[in-house]
Amino acid sequence: MQSNDVIVITGAAGFIGSYLTGYLNQLGFEQLVLVDDFSNNQKSANLAGKKYLHKIHREQYFDWQEQHPDLVKYVFHLGARTDTTEMDYAIHKKWNLDYSKRVWELCTAQNIPLVYASSAATYGNGEHGYTDSHDIVSQLHPLNPYGVSKNEFDIWALEQKTAPPFWAGLKFFNVFGPNEYHKARMASVIFHAYYQVKAKGEVKLFRSHNPDYKDGEQIRDFIYVKDVVSICTWLMQQQPASGLYNTGTGKARTFKDLVKAIFTTLQVPEKINFIDTPIDIRDKYQYFTEADMNKLRNAGYTQPFYTLEEGVKEYVSEYLSSHKYF
Repeated sequence: MQSNDVIVITGAAGFIGSYLTGYLNQLGFEQLVLVDDFSNNQKSANLAGKKYLHKIHREQYFDWQEQHPDLVKYVFHLGARTDTTEMDYAIHKKWNLDYSKRVWELCTAQNIPLVYASSAATYGNGEHGYTDSHDIVSQLHPLNPYGVSKNEFDIWALEQKTAPPFWAGLKFFNVFGPNEYHKARMASVIFHAYYQVKAKGEVKLFRSHNPDYKDGEQIRDFIYVKDVVSICTWLMQQQPASGLYNTGTGKARTFKDLVKAIFTTLQVPEKINFIDTPIDIRDKYQYFTEADMNKLRNAGYTQPFYTLEEGVKEYVSEYLSSHKYF
């Protein structure tokens, strides 16, 4: 990747997409083409002050790129319908499956490397583990329509006889960090817990409805967004073997650990109350996720990951406390 290369980022106004835009700016990349539905004013602050060539509405993107066949050198496809509580599969199919197929086909036709967002939601209850092996993809049973749509695209991608010159599907685990103010219910637990502590001096966590886990000891692989975009750009620059790659830390932590890090950063006494998990997501709730990161490490990615405590401290003290964006 050269600093004058034209790079497309879909989902550019969203959480990870806007962070990647700022991260690439810091690395000297300003020839960015940002693709999204820019009508959501809540997202506009995510892109304030960032440098780019064009903003293109997601509905016009394919026409635009077909009209500029030799311009784009790389595509980061992060745009998706990410609401895990949206149960209408048709909506997820449109944006997460059908749209992604068109991105793939365009990158294939124009010989453009592609990094796209998959999800750890594809793993369902984890009955097949959390390894990014291609052998298990067709056997996975995601717990909600969002996860199904992401897995369906992974299956489709692996079946293709023609592909971009390099491609990587990143199975994002629990990502947190700056620029998620607009996400409302879908924002990270860290985001919600911070505002609960500031308002009432306490955090509400979901009670466990699984006898194998105590309250607050549900376990997730939390990854700081800075590590996510570091992986995205490393894969695009190094282009190891194409395929699916887990994007987590490989070290799962409990929700209690998470909120303890917030209380510690804010220097507030710990106070946790447990509430029932909402009925609409209770039977689709993952109690354990932990990324097997061997494939990425074996491909040559050697950067250390932020610990949960390090990520929470930076996010809370440098961004949430002053409502700053990255």
